[in-house]
Amino acid sequence: MNNQGSSYASADDRLWAMLAHLSAVIAAIASVGWLTIVGPLAVWLLKKDSSPFVRNSAAGAVNFTLTMWLVSLIGWILTLTVVLSVIGIPMIIIGSLGSIVLGILGALKAWKGESYTYPWQVRVLS
Repeated sequence: MNNQGSSYASADDRLWAMLAHLSAVIAAIASVGWLTIVGPLAVWLLKKDSSPFVRNSAAGAVNFTLTMWLVSLIGWILTLTVVLSVIGIPMIIIGSLGSIVLGILGALKAWKGESYTYPWQVRVLS
């Protein structure tokens, strides 16, 4: 019964939205960044039709996680060329830390019932 534009989100919606953000953070730590998209995508698939707030949070987490994964992947490829590792290593760090720090920030906002828009994201889901 909530809508994306209002500041009201049920406790259940806030929990699911927080899990969408935190699942990427947990996976980033547990899988060294390779499975980060699985948690937010699962939340999006489960809740996309039942809550606009959760759908928006999970889609943002998927989009951002995919973006950070691509940044890290390009960083690793550049690092393998050795010459371009000066660019690649910072990209890996940005991709990893960005997923963790901004994912936690998104989870905190979601728990408060506030929408969070990640600063950089390739829009795949909405």
